[in-house]
Amino acid sequence: MAKQQRKTLETILVFKVSVLLLREIAMKKKILETARSQFIQFGFKSVTMDDIAGLLSISKKTIYEHFANKTALVKACVDFVFEEMSTAIQHIQDEAENPIEGLFEVKKIALKHMANSSRSPQFQLQKYYPDIYTQLKKKELKTMGKGFKKSLKKGIEMGLFRDSIDVDFITQIYFNGLSGLRNPELFPAEHYNPNHLLGNYLDYHLRAIATSRGVAVLEQYNAIKNT
Repeated sequence: MAKQQRKTLETILVFKVSVLLLREIAMKKKILETARSQFIQFGFKSVTMDDIAGLLSISKKTIYEHFANKTALVKACVDFVFEEMSTAIQHIQDEAENPIEGLFEVKKIALKHMANSSRSPQFQLQKYYPDIYTQLKKKELKTMGKGFKKSLKKGIEMGLFRDSIDVDFITQIYFNGLSGLRNPELFPAEHYNPNHLLGNYLDYHLRAIATSRGVAVLEQYNAIKNT
């Protein structure tokens, strides 16, 4: 009888611990999603821990139980968004009919995270959290760069890109160029529309590496875009 009671108590204890863990996981996810939304909309510097706590109707202490400080929360949000974007881009690259179509589809995702103003998440990340920014750039080139190189090679095989291009060099140039586009000091919002800016960059990039067949495909996409 005592053995049965002990087993029952153990089962109840395990259940209670599981419930508590699930609540903790749910709360951490809620904080992360709210912070991400606020950081993307208003920038990393502008949003405070008080703002996030107020939106969630919780105390700052609850946030600090999950994230040691604001820097830890910023890093978690950056990693979260990066994983989301990487997954979405990988899916596009796998499903696209050709690499040129893939880049135009990736452009739609990039525009959601691109703002060339001083409130731009990337600009504020680079200015106020340089270590996180540096880590992000390295991870971006390593993870997304791998898929980008694969697309370049596929384009060469399909006769859309010249077989003489240096895949590693083009990858470095492409990602460094993207970073430049998101710099409000180079491309201030009052003079450059993000959609137009990124469109021009893609056109410039593709024409630099495309064969005559690739240019013809590019022209088809440009025609569709302008209708």
